[in-house]
Formats: sequence, C-alpha cells, structure tokens
Amino acid sequence: MTNLPPDARTDPDDETLPCGRLLSQVWADWEEGVHDDHTAQCAHCRLAVADLERLESQVRALDSEPAQQPVDAASFIDRVMDVVRLELRPGRPLPLGEADEDLRIMENVAARALRRAAEEVPGVRAGSCRLGGTPVDVDLSVHVPLTTPDVPALAQQIRDRVGVTADERLGLHLGEINVRITDLVSEDEAAPRSAQEGSAP
Repeated sequence: MTNLPPDARTDPDDETLPCGRLLSQVWADWEEGVHDDHTAQCAHCRLAVADLERLESQVRALDSEPAQQPVDAASFIDRVMDVVRLELRPGRPLPLGEADEDLRIMENVAARALRRAAEEVPGVRAGSCRLGGTPVDVDLSVHVPLTTPDVPALAQQIRDRVGVTADERLGLHLGEINVRITDLVSEDEAAPRSAQEGSAP
C-alpha cells in the first residue's frame, strides 16, 4: 500500500529524488507538517525542502512591499509558488560525454548553464529553459533588446552560444535548439543581471 496521492503516482512530469522519493510528496509532507525519520536524515529531501522554504519565504515577503495597484496578494503568491515548484524540480539525469562514460548531469543544472550561455549574447535575458528527448532538445525563451536590428540573426547567435556551451563546457550532446523571443525590452531592462546589481544603490 502506498501513501502517495493519485496525481503524484500518475503525473509523468513528477520527479523522483536520488533517494527514491517523489519530489511532490516531499513538498506535500513539508506543507502539511508531516515528518518521518527518512526526511529528517535524507540529504536529498532536506535540500528539496530547504530550497522550497527559502524561495517561499522570499515570495511571501513581496506581500509587505508597497504595490502601485491593488492586488490579491494570496492569489499572486500562490501563482508564483506554482512556478517556483516547477523550476525547483531537479529534473532527470542527462548523459554527458560518450555513451560508455557513465556521466550524468541533472536537468536543472544543465538548464541553468545554458541560460547563462544565452545571456553571454549582449542584451539577451534568458527565461525558462526546458530540456528533453534523446538527443537532448532545448526549448529556451528569451527577452531581447527592442533596438535589435535583426532578430533572427540574434536568435542564431543564441543558438550558437548555447550549442558551444553544451558541447565544450558540459559535454552534453544536443539535438534541436529552439529559441523563443517572448519580449522586446528597453536597454535598461535588457542589461545583464550582474550589471543591474552592480549599479544598484
């Protein structure tokens, strides 16, 4: 007999931690205050809970920030946390190097590296990065400068940068690299995160 909820047992997108527990079940237990010896001692479960707790605290802190327009804070926080839960999923292990090398990298780690690679192209801000298939296909969403003279050419630069990073830095063999332009932004908005943080008072 299992104590997993039906949606956790049947959801093909649910992730299994290296310890064998479903990530959705670990989060559900934490939110409901359910504790057991495994969760208390398992480094994988503790890390998943710590990440979720840290991000949820940061999101809920937004409720104390002054808003320009009236918002339903509870609804907003719930929507953001839904996204957080999706982004925190460690994903599946992806093969690195040659087939006989038995090397793996977790999907979210690879996605983070590929987002950073995309942002090496001047003015680009990377959003979501989904990996799947064999060989691994990339579905990357980005914001690009409003003043971009040739958007298709810029998208190709992003593909090239992501491809080089996957091959030379990670040893990850990619299939298709799909770049979706989701917004055109001003120069200030398109500035790299490090530049924005460095100029903050």
